[in-house]
Amino acid sequence: METKGIKKKLINEINLSEDRSLLEELFRVLNLEKESKDAYKLNSEQKSAVAEAREQINQGDYLTDKQANQEMDQWLKQKVSISTQQAV
Repeated sequence: METKGIKKKLINEINLSEDRSLLEELFRVLNLEKESKDAYKLNSEQKSAVAEAREQINQGDYLTDKQANQEMDQWLKQKVSISTQQAV
């Protein structure tokens, strides 16, 4: 069925319905769709950052999850070591 036909059927069913909870749920779902579209609007600075990140990925300039975790572990160990030395 085409989109136009689906819309007509939905409108007809909504107009015939007396089920308040069903109508409220339909309203909630339609608002969620609208809100989710609004949630992903980026400003120009954000779009630029995303474009830069995509370019880095395309050039292979990224860390795997494992590599990132290893780097964080090393950084944390250095911080703990430094704070332990300062406490003594």
